Amino acid sequence: MVWDVLHHPAHGDITARPYTARRALLAELLEGVGPPVQVVPSSGDYEVARAWYESFRSLRIEGIVAKRDAPYPAGRRGWVKVGHADTVEAAVVGFTGPRARPRRLALAPVGEGGVRLSARLAAGLAARIGRELAGAGETGGGVVEGEAYTGLAAALVVEVLAGAGRHGVLTVTRIR
Repeated sequence: MVWDVLHHPAHGDITARPYTARRALLAELLEGVGPPVQVVPSSGDYEVARAWYESFRSLRIEGIVAKRDAPYPAGRRGWVKVGHADTVEAAVVGFTGPRARPRRLALAPVGEGGVRLSARLAAGLAARIGRELAGAGETGGGVVEGEAYTGLAAALVVEVLAGAGRHGVLTVTRIR
């Protein structure tokens, strides 16, 4: 699946052009090329996009991307990703790795009971959480999912994307 073109053989760098213009050039480039190479579906119709969004969830497709008139913003995010996400809050009860940059968090998701480990933290988020944990007291810790963690006596709450099912992966998105 091809969704964008940034450099065109006849026009050179086209990143400053709006996505709609880049997409038209992409369609020209791929005219006559069949599967497996194809342009991702696109629509400027809100109702069509909404129907795709709703139907994609059952297919386990993450969501849709909106970027209609945007030029390509190299090095930063200029598109809006509308994903299927269920978020929950979770109390941080511990961490693995160094306190200043924890690798994973031991979490007690609201309404679940029990402790689960988060997915590995992104570097920037780990540093922010590490700063929040700097003065927190330790409570000994424990072992969850076969991994030892350092326990905390902190009142830190994070928002997590809950994976599929009760035992899905918990991805920390931000500090609450």
